[in-house]
Amino acid sequence: MSPLPATVPAIVRARVRAAVRRHAASDPVEGERRSLLLRLISLLLQYPDAELAAARPTVTAAVRALPPSPAATELAAFTAWFTAQSPDALERHYVEMFDLRRKSSLYLTYYLHGDTRRRGMALLVLAQSYRAAGWETDGGELPDHLPVVLEFAALCGPGAGEAPLYRHRRGLQLIHRALQDADSPYRHVLAALLTLLPPPTEADLTAVARLAAEGPPGEEVGVDPYTGGLFAPPDAFVPPEQAPPALAPPSPTTSAEGHR
Repeated sequence: MSPLPATVPAIVRARVRAAVRRHAASDPVEGERRSLLLRLISLLLQYPDAELAAARPTVTAAVRALPPSPAATELAAFTAWFTAQSPDALERHYVEMFDLRRKSSLYLTYYLHGDTRRRGMALLVLAQSYRAAGWETDGGELPDHLPVVLEFAALCGPGAGEAPLYRHRRGLQLIHRALQDADSPYRHVLAALLTLLPPPTEADLTAVARLAAEGPPGEEVGVDPYTGGLFAPPDAFVPPEQAPPALAPPSPTTSAEGHR
């Protein structure tokens, strides 16, 4: 399809491109290809336990069999590294990238809401959307864990299935940026996913830069859990929130000043 003339209003061009994407997604062959890509990306973003490590030859063969595409190229680059590592090295790298770094956490609602009460509501809404589509997760991960979101998208397809990915587009962009900065091969997996989504707008890129600098939003009332609004360094110790002290009945000798 030839590019639309520059004289066509931007909103019209955007709607035409969206219509083309919907038409492509309605093609059964295209739908199966997209679903397979989403499943492979979901699998490769899971913790590389012994079962996944043993399945590397099968996964690599599936990636090699993909039709040529930017996503397939990115996944091939990742699996070349993935198959060459020892299981212990894979586990260490995964933990370092996704468990110890806030900017590349795979829990998507964190980037949109931070550790706030709004995040709890977002998790509930996401879980309800899964149930409404007739899909029950195994309960092993939160509903916003990226591999879970990708599995839902692969099962339900464009529209409702991929809506969470579009909703968290900026969080995905930040994860990719953090993996690039860390020179992690997992950057290829996120890059493959991003090729399946519309390109980021200038507003998206600005928001991602702000999110990288300031961190996710904090509670509107109370103490900001992130000093200065910044992400904690990867090796920083973040102490758990202390519970309030238990209240005991005052003794006769307790002064009024001792009450809280």
